[in-house]
Amino acid sequence: MQIDVQDSSPDLVIVTISGDVDLSTSRELQGELRRVVANHPQKLIVDLSDVPYMDSSGVATLVETMQLARKGQTRLVLTSLKERVRSIFEIARLDSVFTIVDDLSTARSL
Repeated sequence: MQIDVQDSSPDLVIVTISGDVDLSTSRELQGELRRVVANHPQKLIVDLSDVPYMDSSGVATLVETMQLARKGQTRLVLTSLKERVRSIFEIARLDSVFTIVDDLSTARSL
């Protein structure tokens, strides 16, 4: 798994994740997302376009990030979920809890 953090402006941070997010990688992702949220950007976009697989530990990491973001008044947007990853959120009914959009340009415009 690779994590790319792009601080576009003080108001917007885009985190692009590439590779599987599972038990062996979710702790690294958790640390990076905690660091980003601690800086209190207005909006945090997590681009999942290059994530082919995510297990429950990855979902738990994103749930924790959402909770931290809300406390810090950061808007969290997930974008570009592959069908396999999106179905995990739908099955757990988390698609109604997270802001999930189809592409990065839509995420930027929110």
